[in-house]
Amino acid sequence: MQEEVLRVEKEFSQAIVQNDAKAVARFLADGWIIIDPDGGIIDRARFLGVIESGALTHEMMESDDTRVLVYGNTAIVTALTTTKGKYSGQAFTTQERATDVFVKQNGRWLCVLSQLTRFTKK
Repeated sequence: MQEEVLRVEKEFSQAIVQNDAKAVARFLADGWIIIDPDGGIIDRARFLGVIESGALTHEMMESDDTRVLVYGNTAIVTALTTTKGKYSGQAFTTQERATDVFVKQNGRWLCVLSQLTRFTKK
């Protein structure tokens, strides 16, 4: 089960790096939100919209220190993720502790919540 969730997580990241809103959407539950490192909430429609418009692009997303915990039809994935891309023309590089919560619905793992925490380990 952990391997299955890890595969889905990797495919989710690949869809983001391909900047393919339709592919990303297949991994997100209807009520999905992401909590950004500053505590703001971005909903599914807004996130997919900025990808589709080209305002948000990713060229790299790599994860280390990945952990997968499965509790029945729920899985929690944590990783230290480094991303590079552009938002509204401004280049960014981030290192964040990312948490994705997946729920298995109709035989498919869908992400219901993502949370990003800025990684500032001294």
